[in-house]
Amino acid sequence: MSLESLILKKGEVSFLWFNSYSGVAIKTPSKTLVVDPVDVDPNFKTVDTILITHDHYDHLDESIVRDIHKRTQCLVIADTTSARRLRGVVASDKLWEARVGSEFKIDNVFVRAEGCKHPAATPVTFHITSEDGIKIYHTADSLPFPEMKRIGERSPPDIVFSTVGAPAPGASPRTGAEIVKMVQPKVAIPYHAPVADATRFAEILSRETPKVRCMVIERGKPYKYP
Repeated sequence: MSLESLILKKGEVSFLWFNSYSGVAIKTPSKTLVVDPVDVDPNFKTVDTILITHDHYDHLDESIVRDIHKRTQCLVIADTTSARRLRGVVASDKLWEARVGSEFKIDNVFVRAEGCKHPAATPVTFHITSEDGIKIYHTADSLPFPEMKRIGERSPPDIVFSTVGAPAPGASPRTGAEIVKMVQPKVAIPYHAPVADATRFAEILSRETPKVRCMVIERGKPYKYP
């Protein structure tokens, strides 16, 4: 079953991890958002918004963004460097630049760009709130940094996607677990890592943050929350 075929009720979201990096498709009852579409078939039937966290090869593929945008006429919200590279690829009125602290309203879905500790030019992470108030924090390739604790206090996420391995520099199951401790989500999902690192991350959380549910998800498989 594909993500697009799922019918969601009020108060539900679904998601699908589609590559070995931070590529995630997120569906709410009214919107579909795709984060960092790389190494994925661009033939999505419906996409309302593409989110780009930074311009590294495993997060930005201009040709895939172009193909999805051409097919769906979706919005593209991208960090400053990626937005610059996408000029001429995406219609100017559909290309929105994301700086740290920028907020975007896509009908009743809200997206806020947060900081990111990663050696890219202008990286961001994205805090997404569905029309029903479900909060998802996509941490891109970020290592933990102090502002994450304030993000967790200000708007604690229901779900956090946490980088736990290569090729994100410095990322490990331990750094991923530190992100979880800072933002205190209900559910933590490891990505950007092989299965062994994701399993190690789950083991750390079971010992150190037992109130947080860890989901080690399979690539290409849709999931619902709650």
